[in-house]
Amino acid sequence: MKVIFSPLSIFLCIFTFLPFNKTIAQDTDAKIYDIIDSVSADRIENDIRKLAGFGTRNTFSDTVSTTRGIGAARRWIKSEFDKTSRDCNNCLNVFYQKDLVTPEDGDRVPKEAWVVNVVAIQKGTKYPNRYILMSGDIDSRASDTMDFETDAPGANDNASGMAGTIEAARVLSKYKFENSIIYVGLSGEEQGLFGGKGLAQYAKKNNWEIIGILNNDMIGNIEGVDGVIDNRSFRIFSEPVPPTETEKERNARRYYGGEVDGISRQLARYIHGTVQTYMPEMNPMMIYRLDRFGRGGHHRSFNDLGYAGIRIMEAHENYNRQHQNIRTENGIEYGDVIEGVNFNYAAKLTAVNAINLASLAWAPPAPQNVAIGGIVEPSTKLRWEKVSGDIAGYKIYWRDTTSPVWQHSRFVGNVSEFMLDGIVIDNYFFGVVAVGKNGHESLVSFPSSTFR
Repeated sequence: MKVIFSPLSIFLCIFTFLPFNKTIAQDTDAKIYDIIDSVSADRIENDIRKLAGFGTRNTFSDTVSTTRGIGAARRWIKSEFDKTSRDCNNCLNVFYQKDLVTPEDGDRVPKEAWVVNVVAIQKGTKYPNRYILMSGDIDSRASDTMDFETDAPGANDNASGMAGTIEAARVLSKYKFENSIIYVGLSGEEQGLFGGKGLAQYAKKNNWEIIGILNNDMIGNIEGVDGVIDNRSFRIFSEPVPPTETEKERNARRYYGGEVDGISRQLARYIHGTVQTYMPEMNPMMIYRLDRFGRGGHHRSFNDLGYAGIRIMEAHENYNRQHQNIRTENGIEYGDVIEGVNFNYAAKLTAVNAINLASLAWAPPAPQNVAIGGIVEPSTKLRWEKVSGDIAGYKIYWRDTTSPVWQHSRFVGNVSEFMLDGIVIDNYFFGVVAVGKNGHESLVSFPSSTFR
């Protein structure tokens, strides 16, 4: 019997045996979806309720009581990190990091006290001295930041961020990573960002190589004081360029661009891209500002020393629930109480953090000394120093000069230079990332020099 194959049947046979599944698998990592699914709104709710239950967590409140004040709160946070460590065969190094503050340190310091941070380090298997951090603030405040006696439950500001950090540690401690992850509760935020300053200086002193810090400050409110209710949007605040840049770097920006391409802005773009890939139901808003207008958060202390750092927080704040004594006036309820927190939303933003911590912790180091050329030429050339280790290769990103996010990319293999034919250097900004064999990418390295 003679068998005749139609063109369609031949195509279907070829289609069936092509390695499309392998190609698709490289686009996303199934473990990231597992991480999202593992974040528990119930556990976060329990932790927020526990933290709010300490009455006040003012930096200068009771440190002796087992049920009230900043001392009881930080001991409980440490106990939760310790418990997580026991569950993962002691995979976390948990300790206190502290600095003494006195009234001479600022006009919000009523008395001498220790500002105590609670730190949990999950060491990387390949690059143990490279760290990606997630932070929440331990302390809370009433209307008067100097008042360390009045109840200030701080359910959203910032038990939500602290609970998210504790939960991220529980979830990610189940995995092994090439880079180290730090989960930290920072104190002294309301009195002048003392906790972040102390840990940033500790990092500098101990020569930590910091990939970036994700500072979470208020991730649980969905009902804004303006009446908007939004459980999908959140803000990513980032500064444009580091304050530590040199005069030479500032002069180069004038001629070559890069006003919005500092290391913190690249970290913000990374988070934006990861969320759009793995959590498309969420709406990440990149805010081109260090922090809210005239206000500050703990990431700033890391920025001050030249580290990449961003703030993740809700999109719509309710000022009646921030920095307020609990009371009712003219029918309006004031105070940062449990009723103002949406636990499912806090879980979503915790997942946002967790997947970016994991992606960066699984990624190779970013390429160094990226240089760009192509002046008065029809193409753009890039070269860079290869990173150590066994990686898949490198990817070049580029975007319109007015675009907030990277629009185009090309994987160019395991090379140290490449020419983009027909891409005119004058019309775009460019960057290079290292890509691991697991598909995870480093942060973008923006060109720091030029060549012909």
